[in-house]
Amino acid sequence: MGSPCEVQLQARSAAEANAAIAAVIAEVERLEAKYSRYRESSLLSEINRTAQRGGSISVDSETASLLSYAAACHLESGGLFDITSGVLRHVWRFDRGELPDAACVRALLERVGWQRVAWRPPVLSFRSAGMELDFGGVVKEYAVDRAAALCRAAGVHSGLLNLGGDVCAIGPQADGSGWRIGIRHPRRPGELAETITLHQGALATSGDYERCIVLGNERYGHILSPKTGWPVRRMASVSVVSELCIVAGSTSTIAMLKEAEGPAWLERVGLPHLWTDVDGRSGGSLASSSAG
Repeated sequence: MGSPCEVQLQARSAAEANAAIAAVIAEVERLEAKYSRYRESSLLSEINRTAQRGGSISVDSETASLLSYAAACHLESGGLFDITSGVLRHVWRFDRGELPDAACVRALLERVGWQRVAWRPPVLSFRSAGMELDFGGVVKEYAVDRAAALCRAAGVHSGLLNLGGDVCAIGPQADGSGWRIGIRHPRRPGELAETITLHQGALATSGDYERCIVLGNERYGHILSPKTGWPVRRMASVSVVSELCIVAGSTSTIAMLKEAEGPAWLERVGLPHLWTDVDGRSGGSLASSSAG
């Protein structure tokens, strides 16, 4: 998944725990092989080769479910959550420490927009050539949910999964206590914005500090608006708790994309959350010590 992953399980025996861990590792590797945009052999690469020529492709039921969820997020977010915006990565290179040319960003926007896609399950058709999909906003979180389900199916109901910062408590610890999870402060290295106790459910955080370009006093994070092609600039970090990690992750991302409207939108959604903006203000229902 391109990031450190950790599995902590409390099981009735080492054999039971090892079997669950093996199932989790195999599932994460399967999903990475299937949906990585960096592997030519992946299904996503096959989809993007089809997108490049403006063609159509039939997908399996798992991929269809992910596409339908992404389409629902696109609708809920007013077009801000858009898996076609991944094409912008061709000009936004956060490892170079420099901003892209504005004209290049504008040119790529002509290839961004879920409205340019015809999604009639199981057939995905691209109305414009040169497009590209990126499942980065849903697959890692989906992998967390799949891993949790596999652990429970293996008889393990106490544990904590952490796939690159997307966290799920399978259930409370063996003594009934919850798992203490720290939420990183987006502007104070080494400090926590909040610590929560999670008994069950998922926590996902979106922010502008993991992959970013800092020039002078200006920070440009990796969450890009499909409307402008440029990073969002109002919210520094949003954390959300939900039963499913895919819901927590997409909700936190949408709130980032909604910028100044993010806090009010989070209140309407009603999930436990914590936000911090670029001016240091914070709020949300997670400004307490427990959740889940």
